[in-house]
Amino acid sequence: MYSTLFGLHSGLRYIVLLLLAAALLLSLIGLFGKKPYSEMNRKVNLFAMIFTHTQFLVGLILYFFSPMVNYSNMAEAMSNATTRYWTVEHSVMMLFAIVLITVGHSRSKKAKDAVNKHRAIALYYGLAVLVILVAIYQSGRPILGS
Repeated sequence: MYSTLFGLHSGLRYIVLLLLAAALLLSLIGLFGKKPYSEMNRKVNLFAMIFTHTQFLVGLILYFFSPMVNYSNMAEAMSNATTRYWTVEHSVMMLFAIVLITVGHSRSKKAKDAVNKHRAIALYYGLAVLVILVAIYQSGRPILGS
């Protein structure tokens, strides 16, 4: 079970990063190029959010099967840097990234004009990508490769 979940979680990260990069790139092009907010923008932003939430759900399930996580003894988990990272830090950073993406998508939907829609996606998705990349870097696992 663990290896299947781990493989799924590891593989989904590429789709998530690709969709977030596409959403971010399209929003920056739209913002600086003063382009209208198109149906393609909306769909890419939505799919980026959906896949990010899916990735988080798989990660949440993986959390309870991972040998790297020690949620039963937090004092012990906090005394070991690796265990602390996987038990607390990774989860919190990814939850923060999910919140940023969700807020950005919501603000984009509520914005009246294209500039504010693009700005919301660029700001919130951009910050989320930064948090995700820091979390991946801190894990010691390369972004490309397993």
